[in-house]
Amino acid sequence: MHVSMIELKAALRRCFEASGYFVGNYEDAANMILWLEKHGLNGLGELERAISFIQQDADKSLSTVIYEDNTSAIIDSHGRSALNCIAASVDLAHAKALECGIATVTVHNCHNRMFVLKALTDCGRRGISAAAYWQNGSKVVSEHTVAIKAGDRYPSYSEAITNLAATAGEKQALTIICSSRVDLTTSLQQSKGNFNSRYISALQVAINKEYSVDHGIDIDETLWAQINKIGEGILVENTERSRMGAGGS
Repeated sequence: MHVSMIELKAALRRCFEASGYFVGNYEDAANMILWLEKHGLNGLGELERAISFIQQDADKSLSTVIYEDNTSAIIDSHGRSALNCIAASVDLAHAKALECGIATVTVHNCHNRMFVLKALTDCGRRGISAAAYWQNGSKVVSEHTVAIKAGDRYPSYSEAITNLAATAGEKQALTIICSSRVDLTTSLQQSKGNFNSRYISALQVAINKEYSVDHGIDIDETLWAQINKIGEGILVENTERSRMGAGGS
């Protein structure tokens, strides 16, 4: 089925608010999904894999900084989705880079890491070069990297199958690097031992955006129903709140 970006964003905001995401976090989550989808990077496909678990985030501990100095930090996200925690981690790397020139933040136990692209793009547009790297898979390991130059509007994205063995300590880890001095843009296409590489340039991301603006977004009817079913929780809550308010006036 076909929906407008406005309809999709409103439905996503309700969905995440009903799932217990804090004010600001549910805006970030909706924007991360919409950004990927309208730039041709399968945001709805990523959401489809995550949607059965997003309501569990409310029961998990908040992200914890387990190490920090002037230029780096290590964060444990306790199994949360990147939709619920990654924007703050990128903001921390951005702030440290402004102060020291370059900074690295490593996030552990974080799912759905593809959603980091929106937050990194915001860094680039604010004048900070940014990159992120992560691995997926236990038997077959794939590498992913996204990078944006300071001042650019769009990032590049690379994905490749590797001949690496999975490292237990690196499961669900994401490394974020930000710099006010160094261009961090890179690609996995030439990485030794990688194959089935896919590279999406910043130009292609921009072209994908233009196409989405002109043609709108297609969404699977089942996924659309799931998003709205979860979002009904906030509509019910608001209705009950309104009744209480009306009764007390």
